[in-house]
Amino acid sequence: MKITLLRSLLVIGAFLCFGSTQAQEVSGSVRDANGPLPGASVVVKGTTNGTQTDFDGLFALNNVADDATLVISYIGYKTVEVAVAGKTTIDVTLEEDAEALQEVVVTGYGSQAKKEITSSITKVGEEEFNKGVVNTAANLLQGKVAGLTIYNKGGNPNVDPVVRLRGISTVGANSSPLVVIDGVVGASLNNVDPNDIESITVLKDGSAAAIYGTRGSSGVILVTTKSGKVGAVKVEYNGQLAVSSRAHLLPVMSADEFVAAGGVDLGSKTDWLDEVTINGSSKINNVAVSGGDGNSTYRVSGNFREEQGILYNSGFKQYNTRANVSTRTFNDKLRIDFDASYTKRNSNFSFNEGLRYGLLYNPTAPIYAVDSPFPFDGASYGGYFETLGLFDSFNPVSIVKQSTNLGTRDEFVYSANFNYDILDNWDVNVLFSQQTSKSNAKGYSPTTALYLGNATSPIRKGLAQLYSEERNFKLFEAYTTYNTNFAQRVNLSVTAGYSWQQQNQFNYFLSAGGFPNNALQYVNALQWSSDLDNAGFANYNSNEWPDDRIIAYFARASATFDDAIFFNASVRREGSSRFGVDNKWGTFPAVGVGADLNHYLKLTNVDLLKVRLGYGVTGALPPTFSLSQNQYVDNGSRLAAVPAFQANPDLKWEEKAETNFGIEFASGRLNATLDLYTRNVRDFILATTIENLQGFDSQYQNAGRMQTNGMELAVNYDVIKRDKISYNTGINFSTYSTVLKEFTTPQQVIADLGSPGQNSTAMIRVAVGEKIGQIWGPVFTGEVVDGSQVLADVNGDGVLNTGQDQALAEDGDFADLGSGIPDFELGWTNQLSIGKFDVNAFFRGAFGHSLINTFRAFYEPRVGSQGSYNFVNTKYANPEITNAQYSSLYVEKADFFRLDNLSIGYTFDIKENKYIKGVRLTASGQNLFTITSYTGADPEPQLVDIGETGIGAFGALGSNPLAPGIDRRNNYFAARTFTLGLNLNF
Repeated sequence: MKITLLRSLLVIGAFLCFGSTQAQEVSGSVRDANGPLPGASVVVKGTTNGTQTDFDGLFALNNVADDATLVISYIGYKTVEVAVAGKTTIDVTLEEDAEALQEVVVTGYGSQAKKEITSSITKVGEEEFNKGVVNTAANLLQGKVAGLTIYNKGGNPNVDPVVRLRGISTVGANSSPLVVIDGVVGASLNNVDPNDIESITVLKDGSAAAIYGTRGSSGVILVTTKSGKVGAVKVEYNGQLAVSSRAHLLPVMSADEFVAAGGVDLGSKTDWLDEVTINGSSKINNVAVSGGDGNSTYRVSGNFREEQGILYNSGFKQYNTRANVSTRTFNDKLRIDFDASYTKRNSNFSFNEGLRYGLLYNPTAPIYAVDSPFPFDGASYGGYFETLGLFDSFNPVSIVKQSTNLGTRDEFVYSANFNYDILDNWDVNVLFSQQTSKSNAKGYSPTTALYLGNATSPIRKGLAQLYSEERNFKLFEAYTTYNTNFAQRVNLSVTAGYSWQQQNQFNYFLSAGGFPNNALQYVNALQWSSDLDNAGFANYNSNEWPDDRIIAYFARASATFDDAIFFNASVRREGSSRFGVDNKWGTFPAVGVGADLNHYLKLTNVDLLKVRLGYGVTGALPPTFSLSQNQYVDNGSRLAAVPAFQANPDLKWEEKAETNFGIEFASGRLNATLDLYTRNVRDFILATTIENLQGFDSQYQNAGRMQTNGMELAVNYDVIKRDKISYNTGINFSTYSTVLKEFTTPQQVIADLGSPGQNSTAMIRVAVGEKIGQIWGPVFTGEVVDGSQVLADVNGDGVLNTGQDQALAEDGDFADLGSGIPDFELGWTNQLSIGKFDVNAFFRGAFGHSLINTFRAFYEPRVGSQGSYNFVNTKYANPEITNAQYSSLYVEKADFFRLDNLSIGYTFDIKENKYIKGVRLTASGQNLFTITSYTGADPEPQLVDIGETGIGAFGALGSNPLAPGIDRRNNYFAARTFTLGLNLNF
C-alpha cells in the first residue's frame, strides 16, 4: 500500500512538472553579490510551472505567458517577484535575508533563530562535509566540530567509528551521542547514506540536550536529509571510484635480518603482510530523483556501495534506498511528511588476526606445506605450512583464506509526521516511527584450519559460530508550539509535549565443532557436529528483552527581549522500565540566557558580539533492564540457577550537570565562537562487589563522580571573497581534562597486557583525584644488564619494587608514563575557488596523548625462546634486551598532524542543454601524509580499550572508557585512499 502510494505521488509529480510545454521560453540567471546561486527556485506565480538554477545559476523555463510573474527564491535570501512583460531574458540578483538565515538552525523539537540560541550548537552543511570515500555519516564530521571526537583507528570498513562529544560522559552507560534523523529519535547513522544528508547539527552542551532527557546525556546529533523542492523533476547521479593502499606499517625484520638476529631459519623468504593485504577499492553509485509542485514535494534515492578493505577478504556490499514525500492540504494548514529508508549490508569481516600474525609470523617460513624444509603433512592443514608446537603462532594466509567470517544487516525505518496549524501562531505536531533491525554473523573454520579450527585435534576439528540479533523500536511523540509577542519588544515561544518509546530485542549465539571432513560448510549443517553427542563442548546462548519503555513529558519556553536579550528554559520528566518502582522517574531541567551586546554597544565594524550562559541536567540509563530485580545464571549443569546480581530497588538515574559559557563574535569576513564548559557526572551505574547475602556477591549500584573541564574555539575567515575567486580558512580547537572525584575504590590498575606471559600486567591506573587516562608502569632508565632493562627507583628509597603486586603500594616504583587522552585536538579547513575550479584541503591533528605499543612490548625484545617469531624493528629496538618487561620503553608519544583530505573539483560550463544541466568532476585523496614520531601503524588516539573481539563485528565484546591509550594487536591498519568522483544533473 505504501509503495503504491509513493509510486502514485511520483507519477503525479512528474506529470505536473512535464505535463505541458510551449515554444515560448524565458531564460536567465540568479546570483548574489558574490556570484551564481545554484539551486535557486524559479516558479511562474500561481502555477506549478517551475525549475531550479544549475551549477552556474542559470535557468530556462518554458510555457511562460507574456504577462506572467516569476517568483525567485533561495534559502537565506529575500524572495523576488519579476514581471515577464514580454522579456525572454531575466537576470536577478538576490539580497541576503539576515532574519531568514537565522531561522534555519534545527534544535530539539523545533528550530530557533541562530542569534536567539543560548546553547552550544554547531551546524555543518553539505559543502563543509569531508570529501572522498565516506562510508558512514559520522565520518562526514571528523575534525569539523570542536569538541566532537570521531576515530576509527585503522579504518576497518566493517567497524563503526568511536564517537565522543566532550570526552567521557559516562562510565557504565552508553557514551555515544544520541542520533536524531529528521525528527526520529534513536535512529542509526548506519541507515542513512552520506549522499542523502543535507546538514548535521550537533547539540553539544547540557542545556541544549536536556530536552531529550536520558538519551541526550552524551550529546545529540541532529541529521537533516535532503528533500525535494518545487520545480521540474531533477535527476542527480553521484559516482565514486577509489583505490587504497597501506599507509604505514609497524616495521619488522626481513627474512635476512631475522636470520642475522638469531631467528630460526626455515629456508624461505616471505613478506607475510604482502600476502594478507591487497590494494583496496571502493565503488559508490547514488541516484536521486526529486521534484514537486506548489503543494507537494518528493525525493527518492538509491545508493550502492562496494568496499574492499586492504585486508584480504574484508569489506562489504551495501544497498540503501530512501524516500520522502511532503504535502500540504486543508488550505495549507496540515503538512504531512512521510519518510522511509531501507538498508541491506552484506559484510565479509575477515580476521584482523591475519594482520597480527602477518607481523609476527616467522619471515623464513613458507606459505605452503609443499615448500616445507622438512616432511610436513600439508593435507591436514589445507595445504598450508604451520609452525606446530608454538604458542600463539598461526599461518596468516591460512587464516584469511581457509576460514570465513560473514555478516548481514537489514534495517528498515519509516516515519509519518503531521503538523497542523491551529492558528497562524499555534501548531500541533504528531510523529510516529518504527525501526526494525536484523543482524546476523556466521563464522566457519574448517577441519584443516589450525587457527580456530583446531586441526591438530584427533577428535574435535572445525568450528562453526552463529550469531543473530533482532531489534524493534517504536516511537510516538506529540507536541504543540505557541508563539506570541508583547508590546512589539518581547517574543515568546512555548512548547509542550509527550514522548513514548519502546524497544524489544532478541539475540542468540551458537557455537559447535567436531565435524567429520571438509565436504560441506558445516556452519550450514550443524547436525553433523560431534558436540551434539559430547556434553560440555557446544555453546548455546539466547536473550530476550521485554518491553523496554521510556515515557516522557517535556516543555520549553523561549523568549526574546528587545531583539537582543534571549532566554531559554526546558524541563523533561522521564520514566524508564529499567528502574524499580521507587526510582522510575527522573527530572531533567535546563536554562540558558544570552545577550547581543553589540545591539547596545554599537561597536564599529562589529556585526555580532553575543555572550551566553547555559546550564542543563541530563541522565543515563542502566546498561540493561531488570537491575532492580534479582538476576540468576545457570550452575553449569543446566539443572539449577545460581545467584548473579542482587536486586537493587534503590538504583536511580545517573546524572550529568553541565554549565557552558560562550562568546560569539562576527566582524565582516571574520567570525569566531568560544565555549568554556564544566560538567559533573555522578551516580554511575556500576556492577559492584558486595558482602555475600543470600548467595549474591554482586549488585548494580550508583557510585562515583567525575568532573570534566574544557574549552572549544572555532574561527573562520574569508581571506578572499570575490566574484571569480574566493578563499576561506577555518580552525577549530578543543581541549578537556576529566578527573575522577569519587569511585568504588580509591585506586586500581586495570587493562592487562595479555598473553603470552603478561596476562597480569595491568597498564592503566584509575585513581580518585587523578585524571582519567593515566598510563602506569615502571620507568626504563636506558641501561640494559644481562638482557634485562634497568628500571628506575622512582621513589628513591634504594629498593626496587616493580612487581605487579607493588603497582599501587607506597613503596612501589611505578610512575605516570603518559595520558591516553590528547591534551588538545584541532582541525584546519581550507576552501579555495578559482573560476570553475575548487580546492578543499583539510588537516587534522591530536597532541599530548600517548599510546602503549603492545606489538613492541611483545615482539621487540630478542627473547631467545621466541626465535620462531619475527621481531619488531623500530628505532627504539635494542638487541641487548632479551627479556620481556613492560615499561616506559613501550609507551610512545603519539602526537600527529595529518593531511586528512584533499579534493580538487571542476564544474563544467554546460551550455543550453535539454537533458544535462550540470557536470562536475572531483579527485580527492585521504590520509595523504601524517607527521608523527609514533612507530605503530596509526597514531590516532585509542579512546577506549577494545580488548579482544569475537566472531565478526556483531560478536564484539564491550569497551572500557577508563582505559584509553592501548594500541592493541588486533587493530586494523590505516589506508591511504585516492578517489575520482562524477556528479551529473539532469
